Amino acid sequence: MSILIISGIEGIRNCAEVVSKQLGMKVEAAEGRRAALAILRHKDFAAVVVDESLAECDPAAADAIWERSGLAIPLQINFAVSGEARIIREIRAALHRREREQALARQAATASMEMDLKNTVSGLLLQSQLALSQGGVPSEVAEKLRLVVSLAGTLRDQVSTAKSSTDRRAPR
Repeated sequence: MSILIISGIEGIRNCAEVVSKQLGMKVEAAEGRRAALAILRHKDFAAVVVDESLAECDPAAADAIWERSGLAIPLQINFAVSGEARIIREIRAALHRREREQALARQAATASMEMDLKNTVSGLLLQSQLALSQGGVPSEVAEKLRLVVSLAGTLRDQVSTAKSSTDRRAPR
């Protein structure tokens, strides 16, 4: 992924080169709304940085840029008062925030899927065991139900084993 910097200030391309070297990412510079929108139509970015003066002078242009920036982190920085070091810090902090948020979202999705899977497996085990406990179940059906119980039990054990190994590896 790369970063898009949008500003009309002189030297924005030099700033983009410095940011690129410091962050180890490709950085593109657009000198205005039209150029930025053209670039955003063809590429996705990790972050879109808009000069605050551009956003204040043309709020409709800034809104159009934000709408087309997709999943990129939107940043608005005052390039007139911010040096390259501050711009780099702001972008780096935003990228780290994004990484943390994505990790938390993955953890939440994993936990939700694990809970759904555990509930389904518990339901399979319970219903299969209840069916087996009923009298008059043909032997062929009983054998298939025992197989379902065995498979569900194996799946439950695998989920528990995977969960415990994931818990041991998770950073704290």
